Amino acid sequence: MAGLYEKPSETYVKKRPRYPKEWFSMLASLTAGHHRAWDAGCGSGQASVSIAEHYESVLATDVSEGQLRHAIADPKVRYLHTPVELSEDELVALVGGEGSLDLVIVATSIHWFDVPLFYAVVNRVLKKPGGVLAVWGYNYDIHPFGDKLQGTLYGAMRPFMDPRTRLAMERYRQLPFPFEPVGVGREGEPADVDMEVDMTLEDLAGFVMTGSVATTAREKGVDLPALVKDVMKEVEEEWGDQPTVPRKLVFKAFMLAGKPK
Repeated sequence: MAGLYEKPSETYVKKRPRYPKEWFSMLASLTAGHHRAWDAGCGSGQASVSIAEHYESVLATDVSEGQLRHAIADPKVRYLHTPVELSEDELVALVGGEGSLDLVIVATSIHWFDVPLFYAVVNRVLKKPGGVLAVWGYNYDIHPFGDKLQGTLYGAMRPFMDPRTRLAMERYRQLPFPFEPVGVGREGEPADVDMEVDMTLEDLAGFVMTGSVATTAREKGVDLPALVKDVMKEVEEEWGDQPTVPRKLVFKAFMLAGKPK
């Protein structure tokens, strides 16, 4: 999947929404210590720099070198490229070793992972007791335009979507999560977490075009902007007279958190 995010990596960091600060305060309150955290599949570092406000150091890793080149700089965050061929033992050593981490987070990317391998690593590197894993995501359910984006737009994009993105479209309800609940969802029942974002109409269109589906469509010779033009026109009609003025949109996100059993 790394190649799906190489070309749009510079735009990605500008157009993808930042997560609420309250999420990171809440997650930090769940861990016994606040020394080291790992942001796995960090992308351009939106979550990495936010969790760094609560931990002494953050390791942020991704398989996409393009994303890492445009990652948000922070003195407490160390970005590392993780090639897909790394073994379980190599990953454990890379992120700090057995029982070395207070928190592991995965922001809108676990559906791309080798999930059994990742969970095996997490169970080894989290501190016991006191360590927590948190994963979250979002899709096109964005109010007040969720019916058009989640319905019509998703229908237009579906032929170009990687099958793995189905987990995110289904709100991680089908994602295995064999960890002991800590009050933020449980396996099969992710917690609903709203994410309020101020966006212009251009920002919203840019967000849509930074998804993996846009890259796949382009590679197949499909003009995705033309494909979704009618949907965005409907959104524009509802937006109002000032498309360049930001509106408050609500991403209906979902989250799971737990500790090793």
